[in-house]
Amino acid sequence: MTPRLPSRLRPGALVALVALGGCGFTPLYDAPGVTGGLSHIEVVAPRQDRVGYVLSEDLNDDFAHATGSAPRYRLDMRVGETRVAHGLTANATAQRYEEDVRVDYTLTDIATGKVVHTGWVVSNLSYDSTNQPYAGIAARTDTQNRLASDAAQKIQLQVAAWMAAHGGG
Repeated sequence: MTPRLPSRLRPGALVALVALGGCGFTPLYDAPGVTGGLSHIEVVAPRQDRVGYVLSEDLNDDFAHATGSAPRYRLDMRVGETRVAHGLTANATAQRYEEDVRVDYTLTDIATGKVVHTGWVVSNLSYDSTNQPYAGIAARTDTQNRLASDAAQKIQLQVAAWMAAHGGG
């Protein structure tokens, strides 16, 4: 026996289905040229530190870079990273750190050399300090990995939105 909607809810469900069908909603990645455009972006690693490396690796994975074909766009990034100590104790050691990453990026059409899109993203996280050196290193490393991944997701969304608005470039 299949479940049925109570008769008093059927008119409302029908109206909702008709309204949703006519609202014009299109998923971002269904827009013409977005998925194909993202796969033709060459990501230029901003620097060879942990955040820059993880950021470029995440973006290459997110864009699903088509390795067999020449890229159409180049994504250049500049990464700024700050770490601020909070909750200083009597002997001036921090109880907590806040780590901030700002990534400024430009998307360049390789064929023309023209910058077609620019933007920036900010990510910030905090973590507890510890008396054990290895635990402190692990906490900071994990924070940097999460910051880079968050920034990569934000960049991917902004670039995909630009491609959707411009038909893939």
